[in-house]
Amino acid sequence: MSSRTPRPPLGSLSLAAGLTLVCTAAHAQQTDVRHHHKARRQAPQKNNALHPQETRPVAPKSVTPVPKTADNSISAAPEEEEHLQVVGSPMNILHETMGLSRMPEDALHTPQTINIVPQLLMQQQNVKSLDEALRNVPGITASVGEGEGGMAGDQFLIRGFQAQNDIYENGLRDFGVYTRDSFDYDHVSVIKGPSSEVFGNGTTGGAINITTKVAHLGDSYGGSFSGGSADYYRGTLDFNKQIGDSTAIRITGMGNENNTVGRDNVYSHRWGIAPSIAFGLGKRTTFTLEYFHQTDNRVPDYGVPVVIKPGKTIAKPLTEYGLNRNNWYGTSYDQDASNVDMLTGRLKFDLNRHITLYDDLRGGMYSRYFSSSQPGCDTTCVANYFNNPQAATVNRRGHLGGPEPYQQDDWSVQNVFSGVAKFSTGSIRHQIIAGVDVAHIYDRRTNYAYNFNGQNGTRTDTTSLLHPSATQPGLLLGTLGQYSGTLVSIPGVGRALYKTGDATDVGAFFSEQIWLLPEFSIRGGFRWDHWDSHYSANGGTIGAGVAYGQQQDTFNPTVSLMYTPTSDLMVYFNWAQSTTPLGLYVTNSSEPLKSSTQGFSPERSSLYELGAKYNAFHGRMGFTASVFRLEKGNALMTDPSTGDVSSSSDRQRNQGVELSVSGEILKNWTMIGTYAYYDATTVSSLTAADVGKRIQYAPKNSATIWSTYTIAPNRPWNVTFGGGLTWRDGVYLNATNTGYVPATVEWDAVISHNFGKHWRVAMNGYNLDNRLNYSNLFSDRATPAVGRSFLFNLSANY
Repeated sequence: MSSRTPRPPLGSLSLAAGLTLVCTAAHAQQTDVRHHHKARRQAPQKNNALHPQETRPVAPKSVTPVPKTADNSISAAPEEEEHLQVVGSPMNILHETMGLSRMPEDALHTPQTINIVPQLLMQQQNVKSLDEALRNVPGITASVGEGEGGMAGDQFLIRGFQAQNDIYENGLRDFGVYTRDSFDYDHVSVIKGPSSEVFGNGTTGGAINITTKVAHLGDSYGGSFSGGSADYYRGTLDFNKQIGDSTAIRITGMGNENNTVGRDNVYSHRWGIAPSIAFGLGKRTTFTLEYFHQTDNRVPDYGVPVVIKPGKTIAKPLTEYGLNRNNWYGTSYDQDASNVDMLTGRLKFDLNRHITLYDDLRGGMYSRYFSSSQPGCDTTCVANYFNNPQAATVNRRGHLGGPEPYQQDDWSVQNVFSGVAKFSTGSIRHQIIAGVDVAHIYDRRTNYAYNFNGQNGTRTDTTSLLHPSATQPGLLLGTLGQYSGTLVSIPGVGRALYKTGDATDVGAFFSEQIWLLPEFSIRGGFRWDHWDSHYSANGGTIGAGVAYGQQQDTFNPTVSLMYTPTSDLMVYFNWAQSTTPLGLYVTNSSEPLKSSTQGFSPERSSLYELGAKYNAFHGRMGFTASVFRLEKGNALMTDPSTGDVSSSSDRQRNQGVELSVSGEILKNWTMIGTYAYYDATTVSSLTAADVGKRIQYAPKNSATIWSTYTIAPNRPWNVTFGGGLTWRDGVYLNATNTGYVPATVEWDAVISHNFGKHWRVAMNGYNLDNRLNYSNLFSDRATPAVGRSFLFNLSANY
């Protein structure tokens, strides 16, 4: 009998302890209406995000919002410091910054399509995870991981291309494989298209950057409690205290327990805490130290099989043919238990009025035990379901005999040193950004096996398709090294007990923006990376095992042309390239390298984009529009039946249009809306049948809209109500376009009331028409999304 029995859920006692640790609170948010009177010593205003502000001009002409700096503070030129009032809306995403020094401008003045999920939107929707936040961004889909690697966690695709290794916090890569809670998020930015010049290798479809809540001047205290459908209980804390004239501490925290509406046996029990301390706020030298911890014990959900109905040619989820959406096909051994710890130090030094230096350093430790059943419905299962449903059974070991249970222990370190120089030569202005980026990531996995897995004549792990049971009589999880003959066999590797991967990346970047005229500028830049990765597997039945390595040098340029006739309008053209070496996915791939792949050249992607951004009505509204063409060559493909990675030499193209509008339409009426149209096609392939087919996971149309209106603000009888729509066209699940998941259409709503200036009560409703949507996708499975649910929230801010 295994010594690695499933870990028990945290339970009510653990939740109580977590809530006691972090208290119950809600986030404190800075408003985008600020007054500056020698702002160096002045504390920011208290959180007014829950009380929609009155927006009015302070002068007959348009006033340009004061930009936030890369560290999320406010900067003002000396001549602007006295009595400058910025009028805008916290829902206008063009005011937001990217949250990193390598992209120091706000969204308005950054020449690329950028979708931002602002703090106010997350607050109104009661967002609780990164996945929920990104549902407001068109063109993002979620994948559940494939094969023996298991993965799950946050696995996103942007414009149809993998982005699981392109998640950043404050500009530093988050290497962990876990489901991210949003309790410490200020806002989330999605930079669309290749961005290797800024972030390094990867970013074919784009990059996701999370700007976290950090200590700031001024005192603020907040707390919230949420409860609702499926035994959902959640408490959050946000406490900020100024110490002296330039030091502050902040603590954010969270405790959360929930089941899942519309899915049996699926739950998450988690807690987290994120303290930070900042020194020298408002001074020449600022240092911020942040710590992040999250513990999560959840049940992974690999969804329902996608099958071809007899007489049809396109596979669809079995729930489209009457299968109960609640059915979960796991066992009592299924578990995803993770512990994440990250310590980050960020230094900013104003050398003089022309040069600012930054140094960002992060160390991370990630521990995870993962075991998940992968339901597979073969031809016999399909035939039985449509002819004799009671006889239909699924194989929980899936087509790869896995994913098998494993313990994953990772650590990473990354340091980015950069400088920003602003100066003039005659009438020509310059901005230079340069630096070095060094990172190392280490991954170690210890694999475990069941006493049978349906291979080599052993018994299969099956359950009823109609009435699945989490109990499998006779199924035993082995101790370390036990049942090694039933470890999953990875093509080119074998049945390994231990797997180790590591990679070191050394990068250097440089860019310069030159204003040839006050309204016209050109920006050019590049990044060079030396990538050195290794992978080995040993133990089990392969003995001494195998070891592979790969070294590659990559060069990624970018060029942008920008026309800014006024401070509220920018028209731009952007060309950028990115590369993705095969060994990039150290922590979230089953076998990043092997003998047949270690010589593969990187994927290379190119972006051509023309767009415009306009800040209207004294900063109340922001509008963006862009047309783009994204080309990817030397695409790497994963065989869904074997998990084998091969160089397909495919050339893929995604071209389309993206639009957005955000801000305050009229007084007390806010909205944010997005739309994307993608013509995503395989234009060349060694597999002739794939040419002309749509790229998997890329919807043709997708859109989001969210709008609220406040009646009688600042009155005792005030009420805010609103809601929105998330819409995504159906998508294909493979390169041959033989698997398909229907469109997602979700209606959500909110109603809230403020008690005075500090207390707020709200009720959110999700998927109000209880439509069968799908939240996580892969080649032969789809996970039904959460059904109709409601969440009550009580919060206070002081």
